[in-house]
Order: sequence, then structure tokens, then C-alpha cells
Amino acid sequence: MADVNDWNAQIIAEFRANDGKVGGQFDGAPLLLLTTTGAKSGLARTSPMMYLPDGDRLVVFASKAGAPTNPDWYHNLVANPSATVEVGTESFDVDAHITTGAERDELYARQATRYPGFAEYEAKTDRVIPVVALTRKA
Repeated sequence: MADVNDWNAQIIAEFRANDGKVGGQFDGAPLLLLTTTGAKSGLARTSPMMYLPDGDRLVVFASKAGAPTNPDWYHNLVANPSATVEVGTESFDVDAHITTGAERDELYARQATRYPGFAEYEAKTDRVIPVVALTRKA
């Protein structure tokens, strides 16, 4: 797990040092930092991830690259749907809503069309990949 944490730390540092832009596999992709509260630890946990803009919402995908289990950040949001998002140089609080049914399917299909890797993740796993809509708190 340390390798993933080191990789995330590098992406987070690059994101914050470059006004929300990173290179490598994320070059040009819409990327945000999501800070959740650990479901067990209660500690702040920050994860970099791609997102889909959807009106006034930012939509994120618990793909974990097609792994058989959901990512930790998803479990954290289920336990505590209040989180913080960083996009570009802006940081704001959000409420998370787990989408279901046709709404979930439509959002995932849109992301998979834009970024075919998401279709590959879906094909690799037996689980339904959760789709989470993040809405800025008033």
C-alpha cells in the first residue's frame, strides 16, 4: 500500500505546486483532490482523482482501476458525506451523494466515452463501480 500512498503524495504535491495541473497520465485530464474523513481513523485523507463536470456538480468514480473492492475514499464518504475538494487553485466544502440506477449508469457511460480507461475498469471487475456526485455546500 505504501507505493500507492507515495504515488498519491507525488500527484498531490504536483497538483498543489502547479495550480491544479499535473503531467504524466493525467496531463490535460480534469483532476481534483478529494479530502475525506477516515471512516475508522477520523483523520483527513486526500486522494487525487479524475472527475466529470455535471452542471454545478463534480462527479467522481470509485473505479480503483477495476479492482474487486471499492477505494478507501468511497468508504469514507459513505460514513461521512461531507468532504473538501480542491480544483485548480480553489478549495471548497462539498456534500457527497451516491448516485444509483439510470443516473449512475448515464454518468459512468459519459465518463467512459470521454476516457476509455473507465470502460476498461468496468470490464475488469464484477462490482458495480460507485459514482459519486459532489455538490458545493452553500
